[in-house]
Amino acid sequence: MSQQSLATSTPAIDPGGPTVVLGATGKTGRRVAARLDALGVPVRRASRGSTPRFDWGDESTWAPVLDGATAAYVAYVPDLAIPGAPDRVTRLATLASHLGVTRLVLLSGRGEVEAQRAEAMVAEAFPARTVVRCAFFAQNFDESFLLQPLLEGTLALPVSDVTEPFVDLEDVAEVAVAALTSDAHAGQVYELTGPRALTFAKAVAAIGAAADRSIQYVPLTMGQFADGLRASGMDDAEVGLLEYLFTEVLDGRNATPSDGVRRALGREATDFHDYVDRAAGAWRVEPQA
Repeated sequence: MSQQSLATSTPAIDPGGPTVVLGATGKTGRRVAARLDALGVPVRRASRGSTPRFDWGDESTWAPVLDGATAAYVAYVPDLAIPGAPDRVTRLATLASHLGVTRLVLLSGRGEVEAQRAEAMVAEAFPARTVVRCAFFAQNFDESFLLQPLLEGTLALPVSDVTEPFVDLEDVAEVAVAALTSDAHAGQVYELTGPRALTFAKAVAAIGAAADRSIQYVPLTMGQFADGLRASGMDDAEVGLLEYLFTEVLDGRNATPSDGVRRALGREATDFHDYVDRAAGAWRVEPQA
């Protein structure tokens, strides 16, 4: 099948079983679920608080969530790179196949060795899976751990002049939904990035301009960064994951933008400045009286 046909094929939405969204309260999952709702696709949101309950640490909860489903969106929490994640997602993919799930979309990380090992293992268990392999999320600046420092006026990270093609989560969700609702994307691996790479300093400058505020970017050593995270109350596991991200993934290996959004959707990826314009209100601070 040609790349053109992948991008332009009409979704064949199944009227039958629901689409399971694992991590439906997360940054990607809630967007995927909302887009499926808008298309009229039945959605089964799965989490430790849902009914039926889903827990990555309790495999007895997996089958009730997947039973009768047509498709599944799989986002492993906290990250595919952590020990044990590849084995768990592979066992889930195997179970999904046995239960008759016909489409499976796996959220993965660009440049993460363990994540790509998980991708290969899942492909053995579920050959028709689609992988959405993502760059650093643009929304980390307004929905995650980078927001508070930006509101305070200084973002300090252990990254200097490395560039990153930040990906808009709306693009990620649109690609995921396309793969969940059409067989045209079966077996594909889509590397999703923005259309150009920026340094963190330039990204922060764009955010400051959009918010009409002065926001500084300060590069740190990894030791300074880790000490600051622990001082803020973050536990060792969370600190370790961020250390991995900033030392292994944000080392320049992912600086080149990819064409995954264009291959999947037939359009260009969303530019970082377009994301910043949409999200500008998140960084504005009301002047004190």
